[in-house]
Amino acid sequence: MILIADSGSTKTSWAVVGSGERFVTEGLNPHFTSDEAFLAACSAVRDHFLLNSLTTVSLTTYFYGSGCGNAVQRMRVQELLAKAFEGAEVHVETDMLGACRAVSGHEAAFVAILGTGSNACYYDGNEIACQATSTGFILGDKGSANYVGRVLLNDYLTHHMPPTLRLQFCDRFRMSDLQLMDAVYHQPHANRFLASLAPFAVQHLGDDYCRRVVEHTLEDWLTDALMPLWRQVGDATLHVVGGYAKAIEPTLRLVMEDRGLAVGTVLSDPIDGLRRFHE
Repeated sequence: MILIADSGSTKTSWAVVGSGERFVTEGLNPHFTSDEAFLAACSAVRDHFLLNSLTTVSLTTYFYGSGCGNAVQRMRVQELLAKAFEGAEVHVETDMLGACRAVSGHEAAFVAILGTGSNACYYDGNEIACQATSTGFILGDKGSANYVGRVLLNDYLTHHMPPTLRLQFCDRFRMSDLQLMDAVYHQPHANRFLASLAPFAVQHLGDDYCRRVVEHTLEDWLTDALMPLWRQVGDATLHVVGGYAKAIEPTLRLVMEDRGLAVGTVLSDPIDGLRRFHE
C-alpha cells in the first residue's frame, strides 16, 4: 500500500495509490506545527484509512511538504512519520518536488506554487535543476495568498483601501484594528491568517483596486522568482499548482502571457497528479 501526502501551510491532502481514497488534515509545515499536532493528524489518518500495526509494516509513505527543504525539519518530519506509521517505509520530499511530479510528470518545465505561500523552480523532468530562493512569508512569498492578504490588510489599516471596499472588508471580517494586528503579530499561524484575507480580493476582482492588487503582486512574483529562472534556463512552459492560483487563473494567465511566459496547466490540488505519478 502506498500513502501519499501533499502538505502546505493550510491543509494536508492524503491519498492512497490505487483506490484514490482521500483524506484532509490541517497543514503540517514543520516550521509552524508542534510534534503533538503532527502526530495527532497522523493518528486521524490512521483511523480514516483503518491502518494498524500489520498494515503499516507493508506501507510506503511519500510525504511532500512545505518547510521540508530545511534539512533539520526534514529529518524531524521523517522521524515523526516513522513514529506515527511504525514499520512503514517513509520518504520525505519538498512540496516543490511534489508539485513538479504532480503537474509535469517527467516533462521539463517551469513549475510554481501559488497557494498560502509561493515558490518556483525549473524541473528537468527528473529533479529540480534550479529553484528560486524562498525567504518565507515575512520576507518573501511574493504573489501568494498571504502576500495579497498583507497588501490588503496594510491598505485597510492605513486607509489606503477605497472607502466603499473598506466598509465591505470591515463587514466581512468583523475584527477591530487591534484584533487584526494581534492576529499578525501575536497569534500562531500568521501566514494562514493573512492568506485567509486574499479571497476578499478574488471575490472583488471586478473592482479596479482589487484587480490592481492581484496583478501587482503577481508582477512582484514574476520579477522576484520567475525572471531569474527564465534568464538562467530560457523559454519553457509554466505549470502552476495551488488553490489561490486556480482562483485567479484568468488573471494569472493574462499577467504571465502579457510578459511572454506561456502558462500550461493550473492545478488546484496536486494530490491526484501525485497519485497518478506513483501508480
